[in-house]
Order: sequence, then C-alpha cells, then structure tokens
Amino acid sequence: MKPKMTLKKIALELGLSISTVSKALKNNKDISQENREKVQAFAKFYNYRPNSVALSLKNKKTKTIGVIIPEIVHHYFAKVISGIEKVANSKEYNVIIGVTNESFKKEIINMEMLIDGSIDGFIISLSKETLQKKEYQHLQETINGNIPIVMFDRAVDEIPCDKIIIDDREAGRMAIQKLIDEGRKKILLLTTKDYLNIGRLRTEGYRDALVANNIAYNEDLIVRIGELGDSDEDQRNLEERINKVFELHPDIDGIFGVNEIYAVTALNTARLRGLDVPEQLSVIGFSDGILSKYARPHLTTVSQHGFQMGEIAAETLIKRLEMMDNDEEIPYTTQVVKTELILRDSTKKGIPI
Repeated sequence: MKPKMTLKKIALELGLSISTVSKALKNNKDISQENREKVQAFAKFYNYRPNSVALSLKNKKTKTIGVIIPEIVHHYFAKVISGIEKVANSKEYNVIIGVTNESFKKEIINMEMLIDGSIDGFIISLSKETLQKKEYQHLQETINGNIPIVMFDRAVDEIPCDKIIIDDREAGRMAIQKLIDEGRKKILLLTTKDYLNIGRLRTEGYRDALVANNIAYNEDLIVRIGELGDSDEDQRNLEERINKVFELHPDIDGIFGVNEIYAVTALNTARLRGLDVPEQLSVIGFSDGILSKYARPHLTTVSQHGFQMGEIAAETLIKRLEMMDNDEEIPYTTQVVKTELILRDSTKKGIPI
C-alpha cells in the first residue's frame, strides 16, 4: 500500500519547499516546467488529494450549510430540506443536517458540533423546548461569531437574522372561513400550547374568522395540546381528549387541526363515533403531507409550500454569505411564503372560499 502523501511529505521527498510544491500542483507558471512536471507526476503516483478541510480553514470558507430541524419524520421538514438541497447543490454548497428532537440541549449540541466542523451558516427551525424556555443566547453568540442564521417556520423576534415564514394567522383565518362558508358554526380547534408561535397565531386566525362572521368564541372548543410523541399512549391520549369534547358538545360540525397529526386523529375519531365526513362534519388540517393525501376521506389542508420555503431559505443564506465575502452589509429580511388551501374530501365540494 502506498503511503498517504501530504504537501510536507512531497516537499521533503523532492527536496523542494512546501510553497513550491503547492504552486506546482496548481500549475503556476512561476515554477519551472521541470519542477511542475516532477511534482505533478509524484502526486499522481501517490494518489495525492488536497486536504479539503485544511483548504477551507485557510480560505475561511467551507461551502457547507448546517440545517437544524426539530424532527426528521415530518413530511413538511423533508420538503424543506429538498428545497434547500436543490439550491445548495446548484451553487456547489454541501448540506449537513442535525435533528434536535424538540430538545433545547440537543439544539445547542448540534450547532456546536457543526461549528466545530466548520460550516459557513445555519438554516434552523427552533425546537419546542427552545421556544418554551425562551433561551436564545446560543443563536446570538453564533451570529456574533460571524456565522449567519436563517430561521424558517419557527422564528423569534428576539434574534436579528433573516427569517422565512408563512402568515400563520391568515392561514388559520382562511381555513376557518372555509368551514364557515360551508355553514359550520360550532368549530373545534386543536392547537398547540401558546409558547409555539405558529399555534398561537393560527388560534388568533381562528378567532378572527369567528368574530368577522358574528360567531361566538367559546374557549371550551379550544383544545391546547402539549408534548405529543409517536407512542401509542400519546395517540390514545389525544383521541380521549377529542372524544371528551365531543361528549360535551355533540353538535360540533367543524374541526381545524393546526398540524397534520391533530387533524387526521380528529378525522379518525369522528368516523369511529359514526359521524359522516363531510356531510355532518368537515375537517381541515395543516401541512399538506402524506397523511393528508392518504387519510379516508382525503384531508383538506393548508399547504405551507415547504419546498419553496427551503429554496428561499438557502438562497437567502447563500446571498448573505456572498455579501459577507465582499464586506457588504445588507439588512435582515423577513420573507412570507403564501399558503394555499388544498380542497379534498373532508370538506364539502363546490363551496366558495
């Protein structure tokens, strides 16, 4: 087996300086043709490859983006990553993904590991625990260290950086207005705890639509759900909470779930109670994923256009990195991706939105 070569070893073997070897490998005309040919032939014989990590440290640029997401199984985050990958690859950037599993501690660990591995910038959706704790020092320190951050989906005003979001309040209002246009008047909302901005804003949209249509807001029809994992017990607990509301309010005729899991669980629970969807009850979810498309009946849902959000996030980060290379300063931006209501069988057809 041939020994692994470095610039230093090549220089020692050929009796040349490291600088001469480096220039010869780049075919620099400042080096004599004899030395260029000798160095290049020697490097080829020993399968020499430049150390990309060393080069990136020297150039202070790794062409690598770190992407931090709360969970890997969520269809929405998979679409966002696909959008990021498309843009990054087209601009010759690599993408490394870290998953926090909604943990504040893991979020910090992931970021520290990627910074140690030399990445140029982050695209991040914050964990639930980070939002609950309201501890953002690790984010600010990263930015202070000249590593830019682009937040998507779950963003906070406290950190000055680029943000890619949707208008969650308007999306919630749009979904509830669709139910009201069908004639639904008693609408159950399945939402998150208020520390998650996306759930709070979608709840505000729910209230906006009710008020605009002179329908009384009833706190009893709001179910705020905390931590929900993938276990059978978690799923049973959610079903039990939905059933309990149905027992207290059997005349519920509409349901809006602020994410796909909530909406599909409500859809299944309603059908087990013998309710006809969409004749007696209409259901709308959020995030147009696999579950929505294969639910029975197929679930009407708000599409967040995750692929587009990923593209915009990557374009925004790479643009900022390139501007930083030129010592240019650009103001931070908040870009809003338009949502869309995808109509399927869990709501009535032919009703104008």
